[in-house]
Amino acid sequence: MVTDDQESPVPPSASSAEEAEETTMPAWVQRRYGPAAGTRQERIPAARPREGEVLLRLQATALNAGDVRIMAGDPLLVRPVFGLFRPKNPVRGMDVAGTVAALGDGVSELQVGDAVVGELPGGGGLARFATVRADRLARRPDGVPAEVAACLPIAAGTAWQAWELARVPGLAADDPSPGSVPRVLVLGASGGVGIFAVQLAALRGAEVWATCGERNRALVEEAGAVRVFDHRAAPLGDLPGAHFDAVVDVAGGVPVRALQRLVRDGGSVVLVTGDGGRVLGPVPRMIRAAAVSIGSRRPVRPLAATARPEVVAALLDLVAAGRLAPMVERVWGFAEAPAALAHLEAGHAAGKTVVRIDG
Repeated sequence: MVTDDQESPVPPSASSAEEAEETTMPAWVQRRYGPAAGTRQERIPAARPREGEVLLRLQATALNAGDVRIMAGDPLLVRPVFGLFRPKNPVRGMDVAGTVAALGDGVSELQVGDAVVGELPGGGGLARFATVRADRLARRPDGVPAEVAACLPIAAGTAWQAWELARVPGLAADDPSPGSVPRVLVLGASGGVGIFAVQLAALRGAEVWATCGERNRALVEEAGAVRVFDHRAAPLGDLPGAHFDAVVDVAGGVPVRALQRLVRDGGSVVLVTGDGGRVLGPVPRMIRAAAVSIGSRRPVRPLAATARPEVVAALLDLVAAGRLAPMVERVWGFAEAPAALAHLEAGHAAGKTVVRIDG
């Protein structure tokens, strides 16, 4: 966990203002789909805010599995959105924390110098500046470091929405407390989304079981899981049926009927993972989930998480209050951005991978 103190937001210095006026800026660029080794540092045209947007001077970018998928152009189904033959946005990194450097026309809810957190649709975070719609941002509370805040929008936001979709009393933020303690299972609990799913469920009073590799057991236990095991070594089929109120699958690779067997009547399975084939990605699994849910009292629900600044604001409040602690595995320097992407690409990350942009 990162513990260094955040400085209070201040207006940009003269040098920052001069840099914002430059016509180019440094960025890590990927000109064609492929591995992290193809990322190069270049100077690209400087960002300029349009109507309704702000210019951010970036301080930290947290990387996610989605960045790796976009980097690889995987699955092919998404390429019409992100670029048929090469990435439309050549700069990876969607989760960012920074300060407002300039305002586009029509922006009144933010001021230059405000510390904010948000998600850049499609990427742009591995650069000195980025533009984003003002209504996609949440203010960063004093005392929450940029490297911590940047972890929240996609990973923690997805975990929050997974528990909403599970519809277990007491686990959605606005649900009443359950009559009894719910028991839940998180598959793939050591990654960015999984760690937050464990923490949020434990914070809300659930008995959390979780799966991960043996090397990450202590991390997941620290997050709040009461039982941790590797479902590759201890098969899920050995667990009793109807044992959980909900299963959140972040790992993938398990047949949906096998997951469905684990939840009680009235419970549900939430599919967070986008695993699947090279062409269609998760679509076949989503179709199977719909098929096995017909007439079932144990539905399987694929999650399509969306950017929700109000959720990010609530998560930031939890962090500021000391109730939620993002597990930051390592903060990489800006010059190390390709290595950070390669680390995530190789499947070695536990918790969050963060790149410090400014400083």
